[in-house]
Amino acid sequence: MKLVAVAVAGESHWIAGTVMIAACYLLSLVLVERLFVIVKPKLLTIPWFATLWATVLAVRAWIASSFRRLREGTS
Repeated sequence: MKLVAVAVAGESHWIAGTVMIAACYLLSLVLVERLFVIVKPKLLTIPWFATLWATVLAVRAWIASSFRRLREGTS
């Protein structure tokens, strides 16, 4: 679909092509997210993935807490 959107944009339909590309990216993001939610329990049974996922969550929590402290400090 992204290639079709590029072809549409190439035919001087810039707005339609841009909207199609954005919609395709949004759809692919939603599909990948849903697929990850479905397979995540099975992925967490793999030791290296479980360790990587725990690290990602820890980094995300650290970044979120840093932003909260920064926002509370400036208010």
